[in-house]
Amino acid sequence: MNIIPIGIWGGYPKANGATSSFLIEHEGYNLLFDCGSGVLASLQNYIPLEQLDAVVISHYHADHIADIGSLQYSRLINYYTGNPMPPLPIYGHTQDKEGFEKLSYKEQTVGIEIFDRTSYTVGPFTLSFCPTVHPVYCLAMKVSAAGKTAVFTADTEWTDLLVEFSREADILISEANLYEEYLGKSPGHMAGSEAGTLARLAGAKRLILTHLPQYGELTTIAEAARGQYDGEVELAVVGKTYTLV
Repeated sequence: MNIIPIGIWGGYPKANGATSSFLIEHEGYNLLFDCGSGVLASLQNYIPLEQLDAVVISHYHADHIADIGSLQYSRLINYYTGNPMPPLPIYGHTQDKEGFEKLSYKEQTVGIEIFDRTSYTVGPFTLSFCPTVHPVYCLAMKVSAAGKTAVFTADTEWTDLLVEFSREADILISEANLYEEYLGKSPGHMAGSEAGTLARLAGAKRLILTHLPQYGELTTIAEAARGQYDGEVELAVVGKTYTLV
């Protein structure tokens, strides 16, 4: 299983960047986790849009869905130019019914409902989900294939639910949107120290930090995580391939 960060920013992308999103590939199947601002342009550096097999949306804030409309339109253009494709499945929860309904578009994409604590087979992957603590309903995602597991926290402040959900993950990809001085002052997000604590308590083998702020010295977020976790810690790098074998 290969994981490639497509974007690493929270809220909005920095210049020439994209918000937090990941391409997950195994056995030629391409799964995209979240599709916010700048993601569609960045994704095309790694695969043609026609090779995308499925999308999972954690929640319906703009920095996680902003490029869904553009993705849908790309499929429509293929249809108009004589290259129709099967509807692209986009998995999302229905706690926001209006947001979910927008996942389906003119038979080019189809929204598929997901629930927490339920397993799904998507291509070669087994997916499961866990609710997070965020101003809107949001789901963390666990992806398993070939005996390896990756966990994506999506957007969340600290919740004990994620400890068991992330247990023994081969790679934990955690949001770390806050510097330590903002801990407890900004709802719905974690600081680096909390991401490190989650990795330690869960026994995760590796920690990658994402959904990063656009200001300040990002290395201090990684340092805060290392203060709580003895394993490998890294700020997500766009385009880098993290391989689980």
